[in-house]
Amino acid sequence: MSRFEGKINLILTSPPFPLNRKKKYGNETGERYIHWLCEFGPLFKKMLAPDGSIVIEMGNSWEPGKPVMSTLALRALLDFQSRNQFFLCQEFVWQNPAKLPSPAQWVNVERIRVKDSFTKLWWMSPNIKPKANNQRVLQAYSKAMNDLLQKGSYNSGKRPSEHNIGETSFLKNNGGAIPSNVLTFANTQSFDPYHTYCRRHGFQLHPARMPSELAKFFINFLTEPGDIVLDPFGGSNTTGAAAEELERHWISIEAERDYIVGSRGRFAERITNDYL
Repeated sequence: MSRFEGKINLILTSPPFPLNRKKKYGNETGERYIHWLCEFGPLFKKMLAPDGSIVIEMGNSWEPGKPVMSTLALRALLDFQSRNQFFLCQEFVWQNPAKLPSPAQWVNVERIRVKDSFTKLWWMSPNIKPKANNQRVLQAYSKAMNDLLQKGSYNSGKRPSEHNIGETSFLKNNGGAIPSNVLTFANTQSFDPYHTYCRRHGFQLHPARMPSELAKFFINFLTEPGDIVLDPFGGSNTTGAAAEELERHWISIEAERDYIVGSRGRFAERITNDYL
């Protein structure tokens, strides 16, 4: 890996979440998780290009046996950022509308909480202005915006917020709308090449999989074709497959061999990179 030092443009990863109980895919628990995650900071910084970025997805956790959320995930992100002197460029939320109701005891049984359907993603960098371009992640205009562009006029002037909207401020067609930092992608795929491959060959499915659309968003936003993307907690290798589809080079690292061999299904019959 030393040959890649200073050359990684994006580290995009979803490490095992800081749960208060052990999961099958392996995770540190409690306060030990914070120390474990922070130890990766110096290595990540060494691997990053001068204008490179880190995006870490972090899920929520609850106190064992209590209808109370744990602050462990937030503390882990804060300590990782502060101890390693990374800038927090922006916080994102991934909302999964198809997520099953949880925690089941408090949501389904006792009916005293609503379902927890989002995870946090922190975009960090040692550089205050890392490589980024929101023009690469524009979203389709709404019908209202398309109608406005066609009409060529709107209600301009000063708003209660004290913003002064010019007469032509919103009449330029930029090819799409700038997305917000709340990203909504349903994680419902069960018959994609990865699932089919694992079932056909009897490989274990990874239990915590990021949707491909989420990985593609950050790869498009923070890198260009030919850049290098690293996922140090590869899992089912969503990041690597998304990077390859978008013509980026990629490195994926995973400790469990069962997940490595199963992740080859993301490439169907075409495997063009080495698995580390």
